[in-house]
Amino acid sequence: MRIIVTGGAGFIGSAVIRHLIGDLGLSVVNVDKLTYAANLASVAAVSDRPGYAFVHADITDRAAMDAVFRRFAPDAVINLAAESHVDRSIDAPDAFLTTNVLGTATLMQAARAWLDGEGRDKADRFRFLQVSTDEVYGSLGETGLFTEETPYDPSSPYSASKAAADHLAMAWHRTYGFPALVSNCSNNYGPYHFPEKLIPLIILNALDGKPLPVYGDGRQVRDWLYVEDHARALVTILTEGRPGRKYNVGGGNERTNIEVVRAICAVLDRLKPGAAPHDRLIRHVADRPGHDRRYAIDAGRIEAELGWRAAVDFETGIERTVAWYLDRRDWWEPIRSGVYQGGRLGLAAAR
Repeated sequence: MRIIVTGGAGFIGSAVIRHLIGDLGLSVVNVDKLTYAANLASVAAVSDRPGYAFVHADITDRAAMDAVFRRFAPDAVINLAAESHVDRSIDAPDAFLTTNVLGTATLMQAARAWLDGEGRDKADRFRFLQVSTDEVYGSLGETGLFTEETPYDPSSPYSASKAAADHLAMAWHRTYGFPALVSNCSNNYGPYHFPEKLIPLIILNALDGKPLPVYGDGRQVRDWLYVEDHARALVTILTEGRPGRKYNVGGGNERTNIEVVRAICAVLDRLKPGAAPHDRLIRHVADRPGHDRRYAIDAGRIEAELGWRAAVDFETGIERTVAWYLDRRDWWEPIRSGVYQGGRLGLAAAR
């Protein structure tokens, strides 16, 4: 089985590739534009395997996508190529609309054209997994969970662009019979996470003795999903799920942002006691515009229908994550000294 993984040099994409090749022994074509958040070092552990190939390309480039399908004749696509940081979408939404919406449509059209021509013999078993986010559902109150039937109500340019891509995938299935599936996941965390996101930002700022920024009162709730659990879920959906179906993927680990920050500080206090207490660095800062209050996933469908369950609880996952960043300065120091040095994003004022 050969699978195209777009965005494979990113955080979740690289975890999927490491799982597909390292654990399952499958062949993977990593298609990545190599934007600021991409890092081929994240797939270095498997990039020398015979089943790995890399193509430097943008999913909005139709000619390039056509060439990828012709050259590699894939059995499936996992579309993880996306602009994904909410704060950046507030400052500059155009890139999110281009990659997340137009890119998804372009990729599906290239797949359709190939399946109608040279790839006709694979059409019956071909699958296209559109990987999305729970942020498309908007914000929950103090109770309740997102299900696959929850109406979409996105709050940011990022989540709106992902919602549009989800709708395109389902429309392509209904109109063309295109074998698309959609997954909506909760907040991921773990190794190789780009340092603009909350957990790696807090870890690295704490190591540098810098302030630990917490938006608003820090009571925003997220369901945290260890990235390796998510990688397993995506492969399960791809191979066992039903085209035209949506699957929510969650870790069952609801935490407020301030609880997450304090948990990181507690782990660092044990692993790097010389700088303890790390929570002295916590600073509450102006909240993000349009900040959703609570996300929580009902993962009952993927558990009941496909047999997947999250294996890593939050306490275990956050310990592993902090330890990884302590051990892997070679991976993150070039980022912190180069493309992202920890500055605040998403401060565009509402008008």
